[in-house]
Amino acid sequence: MKYMLLINAGTIGEDGTAAECTVEDWMSYDKEVKDAGIFVSGESLADLVTVTAVRVEPDGKRTITDGPFAETREVLGGFYVIDVPDLDVALDWAARCPGARGSGSIVVRPIADFGA
Repeated sequence: MKYMLLINAGTIGEDGTAAECTVEDWMSYDKEVKDAGIFVSGESLADLVTVTAVRVEPDGKRTITDGPFAETREVLGGFYVIDVPDLDVALDWAARCPGARGSGSIVVRPIADFGA
């Protein structure tokens, strides 16, 4: 079953990256996921200052807001899609992710399979 691991950073460093882990931590985790044969896809998102949000009112009017957003406590930093047997295994991989450390969190969501 496929699961998405949404990586939320709670603390952002001055360079716009998660403050509680290093590039080497991410490279190591990325290698582990790929070596385990469970990697489907994944991306790291660009710096928070590139964020743009779109909202559409009931009357169709668009509101576009540029980031960063001071009221946001967590920042979506990227994601992995993994293919593992069940939720328990997905949770184990989420707990290994550097983004789960300190003030970060990993949201684990099953991928819908509409063809099943």
